[in-house]
Amino acid sequence: MSHQVLARKWRPRNFSQLVGQEHVVRALSNALAQGRLHHAYLFTGTRGVGKTTLARILAKCLNCTAQDHPSAEPCGVCPACSEIDGGRFIDLIEIDAASNTGIDNMRDVIENAQYAPTAGRYKVYIIDEVHMLSKSAFNAMLKTLEEPPGHVIFILATTDPQKVPVTVLSRCLQFNLKQMPPGHISGHLKNVLEAENIPFESAALALLARAAAGSMRDALSLTDQAIAYCSGQVKEEETRAMLGVIDQAYLLPVLEALAAHDGPRLMHEAAELAARGFSFDAALQDLAGLLHQIALAQSVPEAVSEDAPERERLFELAHQLDPESVQLHYQIATLGRRDLEWAPDEYAGFSMTLLRMLAFAPGEAPVARAPVPVAEPAGSPQRSAAAALSALRPASPPRAQLAIAAANEPLPAARSEAAPPATLSVAAPGLVTPASLEWRPLAESLPGLVRQLAMQCEQVERSETALRLCLPESQKALLNSVGDKLRAALAEKLGSVIKIEIDLVADTRQSPAAARAREQAVRQSQSEQAIHDDPFVQTLVRECDATLTHIRPRDAAAA
Repeated sequence: MSHQVLARKWRPRNFSQLVGQEHVVRALSNALAQGRLHHAYLFTGTRGVGKTTLARILAKCLNCTAQDHPSAEPCGVCPACSEIDGGRFIDLIEIDAASNTGIDNMRDVIENAQYAPTAGRYKVYIIDEVHMLSKSAFNAMLKTLEEPPGHVIFILATTDPQKVPVTVLSRCLQFNLKQMPPGHISGHLKNVLEAENIPFESAALALLARAAAGSMRDALSLTDQAIAYCSGQVKEEETRAMLGVIDQAYLLPVLEALAAHDGPRLMHEAAELAARGFSFDAALQDLAGLLHQIALAQSVPEAVSEDAPERERLFELAHQLDPESVQLHYQIATLGRRDLEWAPDEYAGFSMTLLRMLAFAPGEAPVARAPVPVAEPAGSPQRSAAAALSALRPASPPRAQLAIAAANEPLPAARSEAAPPATLSVAAPGLVTPASLEWRPLAESLPGLVRQLAMQCEQVERSETALRLCLPESQKALLNSVGDKLRAALAEKLGSVIKIEIDLVADTRQSPAAARAREQAVRQSQSEQAIHDDPFVQTLVRECDATLTHIRPRDAAAA
């Protein structure tokens, strides 16, 4: 087979070709130049970042015959370098610890290590995935690892250093190889494709670099796949289809709908993504990435890359969304992605995540909606039961319905302290005069935790220049947390010249929260009394041995 995959063909042969691990290259190069060699090295890092490649380059540095001593610049053409590149060098022993885990395998290594190298200066042992060795194998290895013969160098590699015993770690010089940033990966892919004379689009390379998740080997393997998929070239549209990646431009309308608090449009955009067959896990990942870019645009605009896709629209959204919303949406997107596997299906999990963003958007008060009647299918058990029960009902309207309807009307007893109309007296656009304000609707108009704090406050004094509130001492922690935000929100509505004071007291009975609790208690009591007094309910309890388990006013959720 004449074709060689890119990941093997473009494996680095020396330190200068290694991408993204400059901190390790610098340390090893200096050590080789100064002759300060260690008897055991440990390379850690995720898959495809260059652990084994680095170990082979180090083996060439130690055994290159073109130099009379170990050097950081192996020639690459001498017999030792050529045989190491070809996997034929007799003094380079590579062991896969995943398949050679036992103590017998380690005893063979220890026994062979006593013999001098045959062709090179050093006998180099590369033990890959060393964390897979058994406990007994590690114990057998310890003494030789600590005091090996002068001609032996151990190079251990692992993706999980936490599983390597500390007794082994303490005997090794450890280097942690970093995941490669997308910019490094896309730059290397560009060099590779140019050398291979393969046409490409830069946007496609960016997609491949991001999909590789820090692994250069994965990036080269995906590039091979993209070349085959795109018929000998690498194009953005085909690569996007191959990877199943969502074009972030498709997600910007989702954020625009959230910024406008437009629920129907939001669900329409979700349905459009479903129609295109995109991965909703990838959608939430990219949505979180966009929100991160928007947060950067709000806080550190210069940190947003000049060549970032849809940069202008990102900055527009940064003005439309407040920072609190961006942070909340980001958290909901990441948690929604985590919980996606538990959803009834991916679309339900994705759309529910968007609805959660809409429901918890700061500044948006919950909207009470009328219940929607649901038609039961003919012949269903529920419909049959309803029909049977309706035959027992008296011809006149049931008293329970009349009583509940009456309970939902404004209560005369509570009307003096109930909520006044939601509209505020406005002296200028967006500005309320303190002398004419009603505290409860003003408190209910505030967002999030600020609204919760305001609802616990009782208005004590008001004038054109001052507003004085009192708050129960039990809410002191909430005051310390968002008290400044409450003052800022009130100053914005009332005018910055208004003096706002909040005093701590033992308790408050006239706060909006207390008034709402009393109203709800009255509604609950009247609803329970109406149900218990209803003749039809009494008939069910008496003749069908029915039990009343839970009674709730119709508008309890809205209240």
